[in-house]
Amino acid sequence: MRRSYIIVGLILLIFFVISFLTNILGPIVPDIIEGFHVGLAAAAILPFAFFIAYGVMSIPAGFLVERFTEKPVIVASFSAGFVGALSFAVHPSYTMAIVSLFVMGGGMAVIQVACNPLLRVAGGEENFAFNSALVQFVFGLASFISPQVYSYMVKNLPDPALHGAFLRVMASVTPAGLPWISMYWLFAACTAVMSLIVLALKLPRVELNTEEQVGSIAMYRSLLRRPLVWIYFLCIFAYVGSEQGTTVWMSKFLEQYHGFDPHTTGANAVAWFWGLLTAGCFVGMILFKLFDSRRVLLAFSVGALLCLSAALFGPASVALYAFPAIGFFASIMWPTLVSLALNSVSEHHGSFAGILCTGIMGGAIVPLIIGRVGDAFGLRAGMVCLYATFGCILSAGLWAKPIINNATLGKRTTEPVGK
Repeated sequence: MRRSYIIVGLILLIFFVISFLTNILGPIVPDIIEGFHVGLAAAAILPFAFFIAYGVMSIPAGFLVERFTEKPVIVASFSAGFVGALSFAVHPSYTMAIVSLFVMGGGMAVIQVACNPLLRVAGGEENFAFNSALVQFVFGLASFISPQVYSYMVKNLPDPALHGAFLRVMASVTPAGLPWISMYWLFAACTAVMSLIVLALKLPRVELNTEEQVGSIAMYRSLLRRPLVWIYFLCIFAYVGSEQGTTVWMSKFLEQYHGFDPHTTGANAVAWFWGLLTAGCFVGMILFKLFDSRRVLLAFSVGALLCLSAALFGPASVALYAFPAIGFFASIMWPTLVSLALNSVSEHHGSFAGILCTGIMGGAIVPLIIGRVGDAFGLRAGMVCLYATFGCILSAGLWAKPIINNATLGKRTTEPVGK
């Protein structure tokens, strides 16, 4: 079919919005604790609600797309995100926040599943790898911008008269003592606009290839009988748990142990975590052409663990830079683990990918564990749990034996020799 740069641009915008919504959870955790007068574990229920919905919906999303096609599924999912964000913006309470984030997380999960095949068709199969890398860049860019917008809103909303009509409108609908709620008005506006844009455009017809088809229930059962599938699921679980466990709690840690303002310094640290993660992707692409991906994974895992140690046990001046630096070393973990996993089986890749994506629920459970341990023994003790999750990722560099290795300069990939 004819390629459409408009649809590719739409997909990039969609992923920008998804990332903008998703990665604000870290900066607002200190506000949740203060605004709703809850402990660390209770605050962690909010990212839990978001990412458990992500994990739960990853496989069903594939069935929804195959049944109803991409456009109505994307529109319905953005509409769900609008309802979730607006409900919390209008009725800000702890319970409503949990419901809102669960609805938003489920909607964003479905949209991501729907957009990947659409990107392949609209941008062309021959450009899919490049466009996928571009999506990752846009995703990282939005993750960097989102905490900066949050910081701007909470600093300037208390005195909106000095900053123009936009902030005056936002101040009129935002509770005076909870300026961070303004982000949910922005989320509601973004999801509403995205619903209208997708509704107005004609999306191409997508014929799912074998890799993108969700497969049958029997196929999933067959895969789940394999220990290797569970091991890689746990690695993905550990990665997303490490990523979210770091970003959700770093701002609160910097405030609690070093006295940094979460609205400025803390939010900026979270932003730079995502900024360095994006930069690390480019470094990783070069390294993958020079070294075996398992060796790169080992090196970056060690780097992440060293930065984690410096962040948790170093002085304030070190922690402020060590936390964002973890993002750089985390950058190659997701693509490396996914590629090692898919290259370790010779069939049912589409269904296996769905199982791997369910591991995103690690982003729900690990921050919650950190919060519960933190309530009992202190946040530093809670974040020590990240040694286990990063250690799980490191182990994959030691035991992984893919059928096909990544191609490096001067060395061919290993061809599959059988099932």
